[in-house]
Amino acid sequence: MIDAMVFAPHPDDAELGMGATIALLTQQGMKVMVVDMSNGEPTPYGTPEIREKERGAATAAMGLAPEQRLQLDFPNRTFVHSIEGRHNLAGVVRTYKPRWLFAPYMPDAHPDHIAATRLIEDARFDAKLTKIDLPGEPHYPERIIYYFATHLRVHAAVTFCTDVTSVYDRKVKSLEAYQSQFYAHRGEQAGAVVEMLRIRDRYFGTRIGCTYAEPFFLNEVLGLRGLKEIL
Repeated sequence: MIDAMVFAPHPDDAELGMGATIALLTQQGMKVMVVDMSNGEPTPYGTPEIREKERGAATAAMGLAPEQRLQLDFPNRTFVHSIEGRHNLAGVVRTYKPRWLFAPYMPDAHPDHIAATRLIEDARFDAKLTKIDLPGEPHYPERIIYYFATHLRVHAAVTFCTDVTSVYDRKVKSLEAYQSQFYAHRGEQAGAVVEMLRIRDRYFGTRIGCTYAEPFFLNEVLGLRGLKEIL
């Protein structure tokens, strides 16, 4: 069993939305796995070989071992909410038995993100079923937690934030690993995405009294073991 399974429609989505939280959970001794649903091909920049090297560097920057990152074969740009896709993800969930699932927040302008989150939500349900042709034993993750890697200019309601000040440099390094996506060919806009996220995470840090924080959303009620856990 693992603690957290982070589903990312494309390589770099996990880093964009919650790269520092992944580093923090890993530092705290929790078992984390990132599942890239596609390899990002085709994309305007880089090659599959370049992006795979970048993905490896980003994985290491967050403190994950190579075996803590899984690559699936969903087709970039054409994700479809289907039974086959649901069962594909449900099989992954039953194999690794995560306590929590992380998925992209909706609404979003990117069709892949929308389809991916629908697939993840349904896979959570399918993974608990008996009398179904899936690997492993039935398993139902306790929570789906949504991270923000949206392509919409939204200021959505946030359920909670994690104080990631101590590991924020790891998020920056993980994003800097994707030179082909965020720096090369972007001219004066090189690194603008990374800087935008720094500003966003700095803002949410001010909301909870720290330097940097990453925001998350839940549809379900979040429980605390005591008020002393509140920052």
